[in-house]
Parts: sequence; structure tokens; C-alpha cells
Amino acid sequence: MPVELRSLIEPSQTALVLQECQEGVIGKHSALPELALAAQQELIPNAARLARAARAAGVRVIHCTAVLREDFFGLNRNARLFQHMRKAPVKLWPGTEAVQIVPGIDVQDSDVVLSRSQGLSPFTGSELDLVLRNAGITTLVVAGVSLNVAIQNLCFDAVNHAYQVVIPRDAVAGTPREYAEQVLRHTLSAIATLATTGEIAAAWSR
Repeated sequence: MPVELRSLIEPSQTALVLQECQEGVIGKHSALPELALAAQQELIPNAARLARAARAAGVRVIHCTAVLREDFFGLNRNARLFQHMRKAPVKLWPGTEAVQIVPGIDVQDSDVVLSRSQGLSPFTGSELDLVLRNAGITTLVVAGVSLNVAIQNLCFDAVNHAYQVVIPRDAVAGTPREYAEQVLRHTLSAIATLATTGEIAAAWSR
């Protein structure tokens, strides 16, 4: 295990951020079925493993979810993705199954759940940055979906807010798979440290 990775994700300064690992996004009743299929292959079991390893090491697990108003008042309209989510049969409404974390990853008492109703990143749509800074967090291990949109936004926002970013490449997903791999290789590798779930879990176990 590279010393650099162990030092970078030292538990006292690190949080595991799970982006939209919720039923209505990557679950069995997803509003984005192709993305859900891609996530079920590796992302869900690996994110679950990361969450267990993080909790055991004292790393805070933060679930970032999308939860929309039922009347859509004041919500974004300025992208095709927002229009799709308004029309999708699965609604990300408060209190519904669609906003619950997928089985396997689950939510423990020590975890933090932050929801957003606006934008494409929890940095602009939730209290994520304030929570991290107040806790003295300097490094984020980012997993979830999607490499097409939200993961890129989250990682760029994190770097712009002066955080270090580590991405477990087998605990993120996008569509098509070939494009997702290109995003990791040619875009996110320029701003983040890429690792595997196994490498991160091993670093936290020492």
C-alpha cells in the first residue's frame, strides 16, 4: 500500500462521501434505469464495503441525496436532466422509498445524511462544505453516481474548495461504461487520486 494514500486518507481528516446512492437513482425502481444497472455491477457492493471500512476506522460516512419538492417550486429548470427528473415516473419526494439509501449500503447512527433540492452538486445544494470544515475534514473519498454529471461536479467543487479528493474507481459509475472509464482516465485523474476499494479499505485497516 503506497504510503502516500495512507497519509492522504488518514481517518481523522477524511470523510467518505456517497453521492446519490439512493433507491430512486441506483435502486430497483430507479428513474435512471441504465445508470442503476451500471451501479449494481460494482458500485453498490464496493460502496457498502467502503462504508463498513470507514466506520470501523472512525471515518465519517456522509450520504448526499437528492430530494425534490413535490410541487417543484423553485427547482432548477435550466438543463435537460432537470426536465427528465420532473417527468420521470419515479419521484424523488420527501419520505418516499426513492430517497432512501439502497440496501447493502444502509445508514448507521454515526452517518450523516445531507439532502439537496437544487443544482448538480451537494457543495452548492446542501450544507456539505460547512459540515466538513467544522469537522476539520481535508480529504474526501468520493463514491456514487454519476461520472456523467454529479461526480464530476462534486469533485471539481471539492477541489475548488481546497479539499483533497480520492476516487475509488470501482465504486463510481456512469453510462456508457466506456465513457465513464474515459472520464476517470482523462478528466478526474488530473484533479483526484484514483485508487480501488481494496486499496482504500486496506489503508483504513492499518
